[in-house]
Amino acid sequence: MKEQKLLKILGNKDVIALAFGAMIGWGWVVTTGLWITEAGSLGAILAFAIGGTLVVFVGLTYAELASALPLAGGEHVYTYKAMGRTASFIATWAIILGYVSVVGFEAVALPTVFEYLIPNYSQGYLYTIAGWDVTITWAGVGILGSVFIAWVNYRGIKLTTAITFILTLLILIAGLMLITGSSVTGNVQNMDPFFEKGIAGLLTVVIMTPFMFVGFDVIPQAAEEINLPQKRIGQLLIFSVVLAVVWYIAVIFGVSRVLTPAEINESNLVTADAMAKAFGDSKMMGNILVLGGIGGILTSWLGFYVGGSRAIYALARAGMLPKSLGELHPKYNTPHKAIVLIGVLTTAAPLLGRPALVWLVDAGGLGLVVAWLMVAVSFIILRKKAPEMKRPFKLPGGTVIGWIATIMATGIAVLYMPGMPSALIWPYEWVIVGLWIVLGIILYRISMEKYGKEYADKHMKNEIDRIN
Repeated sequence: MKEQKLLKILGNKDVIALAFGAMIGWGWVVTTGLWITEAGSLGAILAFAIGGTLVVFVGLTYAELASALPLAGGEHVYTYKAMGRTASFIATWAIILGYVSVVGFEAVALPTVFEYLIPNYSQGYLYTIAGWDVTITWAGVGILGSVFIAWVNYRGIKLTTAITFILTLLILIAGLMLITGSSVTGNVQNMDPFFEKGIAGLLTVVIMTPFMFVGFDVIPQAAEEINLPQKRIGQLLIFSVVLAVVWYIAVIFGVSRVLTPAEINESNLVTADAMAKAFGDSKMMGNILVLGGIGGILTSWLGFYVGGSRAIYALARAGMLPKSLGELHPKYNTPHKAIVLIGVLTTAAPLLGRPALVWLVDAGGLGLVVAWLMVAVSFIILRKKAPEMKRPFKLPGGTVIGWIATIMATGIAVLYMPGMPSALIWPYEWVIVGLWIVLGIILYRISMEKYGKEYADKHMKNEIDRIN
């Protein structure tokens, strides 16, 4: 019987929509006000410039490795070739935490944005968590949205990318209207204070940026489904990162020009209110922005199901997770059991209420930075260890870019640690990280005992040899 494989069908527009839609999905709608409040207008822009610089350098290392090793799992393959099996599992499990956190975030963000379109729809009090009242209808919207997105991903990559492309166009239209309208009708006075809370405020926003930029790494996760020259994979990855950096900075600039600090503090959804004010207090224009935001939530949601399920699929095929998670659906050619697992882990997220937005951003961000750091280190090691490896998208300067990415990723990772002004919140965020680490250790040990280390090593060697 012929072995089932992922379908190789993604073209240029599919790849850009998948990565850009994943990165830009939700943050610009839901949390722009928080960035400006924490760091000030220019402080937020500076924080995103710093975070964006990190992501560009990390993205460059990804671009070279994704073009050289275009296999599902991305980080899983690069870190294995550079540092071996255990490092491969740690990096991939860390990136999966980031992806699963984003998917859970979307399930919470959807009812938050939905509230703007239908005021007071939140009914049926259940309980209060961290000062937030969770209701049946509020949580229900997020849960139903989660089930729908899981179903779309279950049905195949072709349906997923077709929907993502359409929704990405909606995001672009709504976002460009916001940026141009607020830039024209706003003024510099509204941007005061330019900096808020000093270094602490700046760093608080800096640690949020990895979570906002995550999405470019969906490209290497889906590498086996991309039907393009290997060099093109690296080019599209970097293009999507630069586009995202420009986008976030432009949105912060536009919102801070049109809304005063008082209006930002009073608003539940500052981007929508900024859009409405920019066009003469038009509620309709605010609703258009919200529709773009909902489109963004859906593109990000779809993209991270792709990334997370392919990462789980890659680990399972290598025997580092239960092998059943590496099975492809007989009709849709999707890693359907991995998709169902992500759905099970995240569909209950709306029951944690709106405070979970920040918890998931910070906890998931740490996982992402750990994975990015390990990829940057792998880039350096492979330049020394495998100089003969074919690199269709080869970076100039030897290992310099890898060292810059490593130093910056290490610096960002330190900001999450206890004692820092932007440390993860105890107990909520550390509990999420701790439980994820424990779950990973248990699953890895069970899988190693069941399938053996030799199986994992043989599988990875065969996969890498297949493309060389």
